[in-house]
Amino acid sequence: MKQPVVIATRESRLALWQAHHVRDALVARFGLDVSLLGMTTRGDQILDVTLSKVGGKGLFVKELENALEDGRAQLAVHSLKDVPMDLPAGFALAAVWEREDPRDAFVSNRYGSLDELPRGACVGTSSLRRVVQLLARRPDLRVEPLRGNLDTRLRKLDEGGYDAIVLAAAGLKRLGLGERIRSAFGVDSMIPAAGQGALGLEVRADAAELLALLAATIHRPTWLAAHAERAVSRALGGSCSMPLAAHAAWQQGADGATLVLEAALGHPEQPTRPLLRATARGTPADEHAARALGEQAAAALRAAGAGDYLQPP
Repeated sequence: MKQPVVIATRESRLALWQAHHVRDALVARFGLDVSLLGMTTRGDQILDVTLSKVGGKGLFVKELENALEDGRAQLAVHSLKDVPMDLPAGFALAAVWEREDPRDAFVSNRYGSLDELPRGACVGTSSLRRVVQLLARRPDLRVEPLRGNLDTRLRKLDEGGYDAIVLAAAGLKRLGLGERIRSAFGVDSMIPAAGQGALGLEVRADAAELLALLAATIHRPTWLAAHAERAVSRALGGSCSMPLAAHAAWQQGADGATLVLEAALGHPEQPTRPLLRATARGTPADEHAARALGEQAAAALRAAGAGDYLQPP
C-alpha cells in the first residue's frame, strides 16, 4: 500500500499512546507512511453527566468516524470497549489486536483491596457494569460518579474525593502507571466489559486495500473472544445504559482450547438487585461461531430473567 495513512485518535494521553502504538507497528511491519490526527470528541467534552444519559460510549467514536467519512483520516484506533456493538453503515471493524490485561483495577491511596474498605466508603466509577458488581459484593459502599480521562480520575482520587476508584488495568499498564494498582479484581468476581483491554481498528467499509492489509494484523484468539463478548450485548440490545459484563477467555485442555464466556447482567435502576449470570463454552473457528456463543450466553441470561431487568416496570 503506497498511499499515506492518517490515524484519527482522541487526544487523551491513553488514546495517543494507543494510536502511536498502532502507527509504530504499521510502519515497522509494512513500511507505511502513517501520521496522527488528534481530535476531541463529545465524550471528552461532556464530563458532568453520565454517559448513559447523553448517548453512551458512541460519543467517543463519532467524530473519528466523521474524519474517516470525509477523508481526513483512513483509520481510527479505539479502545474496543468504547466501540458500539453495531457500527454505522459504511464502516468496518478491520482488526482487533492482542488484549492487554482485561481486568478491572482497584486503585486507592489508603486501602489495599475492596475488602479493606470500611463500611460506607466512597468508591468512584461511572460504569453501571462496575456499580452493580461492586454493590453485589459490598452493598454497604457509597458508589459515586467519576468521569474524565485516566489522569483526571487519578487526580480526583489524589485530591481526596474518593476512598478508592475502579479503572481498567490495561490503561494504567499501557501508560506505565501499573504501580497505582493496589489489587486487580479476578475476572470471576468483576467481569470486564466486552472488549476490555483490546484495541479495535476501524476503517471505511469500502477501503478494500487497507482492510486486506489490516486483516493480517488480527490477533485471532482476541478477535474471536471479542466477537463472542460483543454478541452478548448485541443480542440483548446492549447500550451504555445496560449494566452488562461479558468476558471470554481461552482455556487449554486435553482436547485443545475452549473459549469460556462469562456474562453478568444487573438491573439498571435497582443496582442492588441480584446479578444474573451465565456461562457458555465452545470452540469457535470463525466469527460466526463466536457470535453464536455470545448469543447462547444472552439466551441463558434471558432464561434467568433478563427481560425483567431490560424492561423495568
